[in-house]
Amino acid sequence: TRRTLPRQYREGQLRALQRMLSENKQRLMDAFVKDLNKCEMEAVMTEISYCINDVTHTLNHLDSWMAPRCVEKDFANQLNFNDLYTYPEPYGVALVIGAWNYPLQLTVSPLIGAIAAGNACIVKPSEISVAISNLLVELIPRYLDQDCYSVISGGVDVSQAVLRERFDYIFFTGSAPVGKLVMKQAAENLTPVTLELGGKSPCIITSDAAIEVAAKRLVWGKCINSGQTCIAPDYVICPRDKQAVLVERCKEAIREFYGEDPRLSPDYGKIINLRHFNRLMSLIRSTRGNVVFGGDADEQKLKINPTLITDVTPGDPIMEDEIFGPVLPFVPVDTVDEAINLVNSKEKPLAFYVFTESKALFERIKRATSSGAILQNETLVHYQVSALPFGGVGHSGIGAYHGKLTFDTFTHRRAVLCAGTGFMESLNAKIKYPPWDEVKEARLRRLISPDGGNVVPVMSVLMMLAVIS
Repeated sequence: TRRTLPRQYREGQLRALQRMLSENKQRLMDAFVKDLNKCEMEAVMTEISYCINDVTHTLNHLDSWMAPRCVEKDFANQLNFNDLYTYPEPYGVALVIGAWNYPLQLTVSPLIGAIAAGNACIVKPSEISVAISNLLVELIPRYLDQDCYSVISGGVDVSQAVLRERFDYIFFTGSAPVGKLVMKQAAENLTPVTLELGGKSPCIITSDAAIEVAAKRLVWGKCINSGQTCIAPDYVICPRDKQAVLVERCKEAIREFYGEDPRLSPDYGKIINLRHFNRLMSLIRSTRGNVVFGGDADEQKLKINPTLITDVTPGDPIMEDEIFGPVLPFVPVDTVDEAINLVNSKEKPLAFYVFTESKALFERIKRATSSGAILQNETLVHYQVSALPFGGVGHSGIGAYHGKLTFDTFTHRRAVLCAGTGFMESLNAKIKYPPWDEVKEARLRRLISPDGGNVVPVMSVLMMLAVIS
């Protein structure tokens, strides 16, 4: 019905989504406590306000994003006075599959882009974050046009069933193994996908790093949401002679942020469920490194204190898969090259953190590695910058979004050429149409030569006259 195409309709749905978030803040915060024990500040900063700001940013730029975009004309099209531009149009019906660790942000943010781009959309929140999932199932139909936007709930069987349907675009956030299954199913219908995955995001601490600053930013990035963040620092590579002081500064930062027993802190979250709790405790027990801090846990409350493990080797079991919890291994090395080689021995990460005061050393590490994002002297904060693409490379993901890129993700840029039928048809007869002879061939060769690329209109006219004379 093309009902979702008018600008007024898109704006209306975005404003309805904005109201949904604003009018249900307390209910959302209560759900975050049930699912992940997120404190109010963390829930507002990483979920609710993030999404409200995302809607506001989209509304402020919707006109310019929806506008046709002129493209540069080559010489032949300057001669023909053709209008050339790209026109943004929606793919059609999109499927958004959210994740449990940031169950609002990772579900609603792609939905914002899908609406802004003019798509209809089916939303599938993660069933693991039960409280937020149930709330979205209730709220989305209440605020959005139910004929164009629907939300479904359920487990793996529901996800498998919905993926068997044909969609025009699929946006998935989750693990790499499930991402492969999504991509395989999408391939059956040649459906384009965005896969926001994860992996082991490394952190290199160099010998010249500001250790105290690095420790605080490292602990903050690791412990927010109890380490259940796809871009959390997964492991730390540091100079062998700096490991002890770095770990001590990390201990101090943990105590400063969360007290002597973080399990009692109102600012420290919990693990999503017992299965993930047991997985993390198994990692702590199986490591061949030294657990020098933390490791204690409360199974009933699903809380694991921030855990620091030193002298971890690349072959340690904890270095195999993404940790996705408040457990931080330290891998000591002797050279920067050894650190780079360790990073490159694994799949390309979603994020990569380098703490160094040397711009030259940062550039060297940046050029020698590949990742979805690389940050100098910070962790996590790039996800808040709407102008930066957020996405992985290789096993950490396909595609990127945030800000205008979310709109672009759900947009097909249609190529448009509008040609006239009057005066220039005489030129076509002298150049384009057969039969061709030596004169026409010479004219055509001059038109398609590399020299006819970027020329000003006056030169175009002069060359046109020279060609047809």
